[in-house]
Amino acid sequence: MSSTKPALDGLRIQRSAEQEPKPKPWAAVIVIVVLLLAAAAFWWRFSSSTLLVTTAIAKELPSGGERTVLNASGYVTARRQAAASSKVTGKVIEVLIEEGMKVKEGQVVARLDDTNIKTSLDVAQAQLDSAKAALAETQAQLKQAEQEFRRTTELAKNNIASPSDLDRAESDARLLQGRLLRQERDITVAEKQVASWQQQMDDMIIRAPFDGVVTTKDSQPGEMISPISAGGGFTRTGIGTIVDMGSLEIEIDVNESYINRVQASQPVEATLDAYPDWNIPCKVIAIIPTADRQKSTVKVRVGFDHLDPRILPEMGVKVAFRETGGAVASHDVTVPKSALRNQDGHDLVFVLQNGHAERRAVSVGSAQDDEVVIKAGVSAGEKVIVDSPPGLADGVAAKEKQS
Repeated sequence: MSSTKPALDGLRIQRSAEQEPKPKPWAAVIVIVVLLLAAAAFWWRFSSSTLLVTTAIAKELPSGGERTVLNASGYVTARRQAAASSKVTGKVIEVLIEEGMKVKEGQVVARLDDTNIKTSLDVAQAQLDSAKAALAETQAQLKQAEQEFRRTTELAKNNIASPSDLDRAESDARLLQGRLLRQERDITVAEKQVASWQQQMDDMIIRAPFDGVVTTKDSQPGEMISPISAGGGFTRTGIGTIVDMGSLEIEIDVNESYINRVQASQPVEATLDAYPDWNIPCKVIAIIPTADRQKSTVKVRVGFDHLDPRILPEMGVKVAFRETGGAVASHDVTVPKSALRNQDGHDLVFVLQNGHAERRAVSVGSAQDDEVVIKAGVSAGEKVIVDSPPGLADGVAAKEKQS
């Protein structure tokens, strides 16, 4: 065994220093590539986890004075308006109004055909004249009968006239007295008939019920008009619509959830859709004490402090109910409603701070259009995140979208 070992050692190949294995240069390249890929993966993962968000700046409310507690919209309405119409059915022969015309109370606005009524009035007047003539005749006869009765009475006292003559004279006088009384009543009836036909003649003349402005002209000469018509066919229900421009006000349906913010005589600022830069001072006239169960609203009447010719019926209007009696705290701010969130019954917003979303519990005040008042939790000038994207949470990396 010991003799064979040297023999095996002699068979071993001896390597020179030049033949030793050298490190391969492409190994370092592989290491560098792996490191770059790892860095790229880390950067991609970090960048993909950063949320792109839309922000809005919290605006400070002005301190002192009035502030809005509720915003709503409604329409300008006329408290006093009427359709000028007749009390009877008739044919229109003359219309004396046009749209935009100012009219006075009692002014004639239209006339109806009164031919038939005028004929009946003439007949009634003739009957009245005949009754008066018959009355005059009876009065003359009665006077003669009374004189005859007095003469017969004197003759009967001297036994010249018989009792039967006295009875006949008395009977004639009493008969004529009864006839006179009946004819007086007939005259009264005839006078009332004449008055009735005169009233019907007057009903053929349509007058303005009050001072106002004509807003619609609904009938033309030749058409039929009737107070009981439903407006179908060629029969109208009125000549036109008259509006008292001094009775204009605003009618608003306020959601019953916010009606507690409205009270009588509360100051209101109105803005007509037609004049968006014109702020009109108003005040609450009345809160109608009933709710609409279908719309869940309560009707509120708002009156203008000063009327203006630019204010027209049926105009759309937006109103802001104001609150007085205290200054607004300087730390109160407004943020968009889309920034407000509710979790577990608590109101909160997310503020963008140093590239991260920061959750803030807030105290919410009143609502104003698309904004809400934040009384605590956010300072003026801070950026709040609106339209919260999925995955938004406290501490999540976030940055603003580039516009």
